[in-house]
Amino acid sequence: MTTSTFNTIASVSAQPRQFLDHLYHAAVKRALPLHNMAACLPKPPPGRTIVLGAGKAGGSMAQAVEALWPADAPLQGLVVTRYHHTPPRPAGLLQRIEIVEAAHPVPDAAGLTAARRILALTQGLTKDDLVLCLISGGGSALLTLPADGLTLEDKRRINQALLESGASIAEINCVRKHLSRIKGGRLAAACAPARVVSLTISDVPGDDPSIIASGPTVTDASTCADALAILKRYGIEVPAAVLAQLESGALETPKPGDAAFNGHEVHMIATPQQSLEAAAAAAQAAGLPAYILSDEMEGESREVGKVHAALARAVARKGQPFQRPCVILSGGETTVTIRKQPEGVAREKRGRGGRAGEFCMGLALALQGQVGVYALAADTDGIDGVEDNAGAYVAPDTLLRALAAGMKIDRYLDRNDAYGYFSGIGDLLITGPTHTNVNDFRALLIL
Repeated sequence: MTTSTFNTIASVSAQPRQFLDHLYHAAVKRALPLHNMAACLPKPPPGRTIVLGAGKAGGSMAQAVEALWPADAPLQGLVVTRYHHTPPRPAGLLQRIEIVEAAHPVPDAAGLTAARRILALTQGLTKDDLVLCLISGGGSALLTLPADGLTLEDKRRINQALLESGASIAEINCVRKHLSRIKGGRLAAACAPARVVSLTISDVPGDDPSIIASGPTVTDASTCADALAILKRYGIEVPAAVLAQLESGALETPKPGDAAFNGHEVHMIATPQQSLEAAAAAAQAAGLPAYILSDEMEGESREVGKVHAALARAVARKGQPFQRPCVILSGGETTVTIRKQPEGVAREKRGRGGRAGEFCMGLALALQGQVGVYALAADTDGIDGVEDNAGAYVAPDTLLRALAAGMKIDRYLDRNDAYGYFSGIGDLLITGPTHTNVNDFRALLIL
């Protein structure tokens, strides 16, 4: 869809769903690595350049490095990304960086093998060498190397329990860092004495590089005690030997001020705020005022949806705090606490969906068909949870169309089944992998 498609409010009103798509794609485009990386690349070193990385944007980041790196300068490396997230290779681009794929959000053996190979590539580096680390959201699951005393199955169980608990991303990644041999700064520490430059795409509220992909290349201020408190808070068990290591501090991560990290650099090449600003600019080009609430919103997805609904209703009914027509944007990373289902209900028959869909159900329920309010919520990586949709749409007739199809929204909320609800009325957004990731994107159009 071209920018000129929407150049008046009338054109937006005629195609509200397509306009929301337009805003989403503007946000995604702003976060693509090739558009943002050139200014952050260092010059080739006297020695070797090794590229290491992990994340949903890993494939496109690796291709961007290859496209921008001098053809006569040595370059090699290994990056791991999510299954089916390697972008098509541009014609004429030689593969100097190997790209492998693994599972997300729950790690698998392919991720374990990739992490071992990445750590092995740090051996024998010198002060004349450069390590380019390509870090993006999803790297926590993709770069999995369990601490001593943990098996891959242990990590899978703990990871799944954290994802279903409603814990924040900062809490989840605090635990992940302390149960890993490669995250929490340990990858960069292994690169010594080489220079380490991290190129990062943020998918976390606040853009803290120690949280993105569980910070494999930066120091970590959180502690073993913090990780223990989180595990206790959510009732998640770990093997006794690992528990003892956490209690003794044996699994502590490198801390701020560690001399091994002197001279290291971190460059944020794409952030949620930048993508929201790109969407706002697209709305303004169509003659619509655009307001960014925040790029750091957290909380239970359905409850965040209700708050957005209250704001949209106030604008639609009272012209407060904004005059309509307008666009309201927000980002961040909400959570979904998976509700327990009755005994005997198979896992595959329980709810399907992710944060964006759950937000949309909470929003639709609270809007109660408010006239003139349309919305889209989606993950900027193109995958909401583990399904094939990026997110979902909400319109004034969402609840009525669902009821006509025999679907009551409260039943779908009870089993966290956003995918089933919105697929039943044709309101899923399906884009396929976008090859980047700056997390949640939400747009409300109020006409």
